[in-house]
Amino acid sequence: MMRLLAVADLHAKPERLIRLAEAVARHRPDLLVVAGDICNFLRPRPVYARLDALGLPVLTVRGNTDRAWHDRILKDYHRIQSLHKRTVTFQGCPFVGISGTLPLPFRTRLGLFEDKWITSVAPLITPHTILVTHPPPFGTHDRVLGRHSAGSRGVARLIRQTRPRLLLCGHIHEDPGTTRIGSTLVVNCNVAGGTGAVIDMDPQGISATTVRDVD
Repeated sequence: MMRLLAVADLHAKPERLIRLAEAVARHRPDLLVVAGDICNFLRPRPVYARLDALGLPVLTVRGNTDRAWHDRILKDYHRIQSLHKRTVTFQGCPFVGISGTLPLPFRTRLGLFEDKWITSVAPLITPHTILVTHPPPFGTHDRVLGRHSAGSRGVARLIRQTRPRLLLCGHIHEDPGTTRIGSTLVVNCNVAGGTGAVIDMDPQGISATTVRDVD
């Protein structure tokens, strides 16, 4: 059994980093996954140093407040790896990631490349894959102010085409939670409006997956 702790939208906020460290100590996960908006544009090193000091492997994708050059400094941290457009296997589970966010309603440079990146990672995804993106799929845990869907249509298409076992995402602070799209469990694990998620999973079977709030 593998236990992972999934969070998103830390935004370099000290109180969120403190809560994360407390959650790691309490739940003792094997792996931490951070689904974007780790930093707040500038000065990422103090944030990554605190993640590295948690003492467990960390897999990340970038969100709209994380610069592209942030990936290049990860070589200075022993426990942190970027998942962007690649597969990392941990305890028999393949993880694949896409950095970036959607063009609307929060237009960013990362969003401009979304369709290209989604196309490039599709061949990497299998029914056993844990997919990590910053935005949620359109129509699932993506309601802004409880009314407007602001998720990614590209991520929604990718899920329906490739059917990964689990999608970890964030970005929409107002709509944390879990839902299934077919055989894919979608978890918006943001800590801005939510608490993240502890996920226990058996590499051999999706039925063994359980999700609960960090608190």
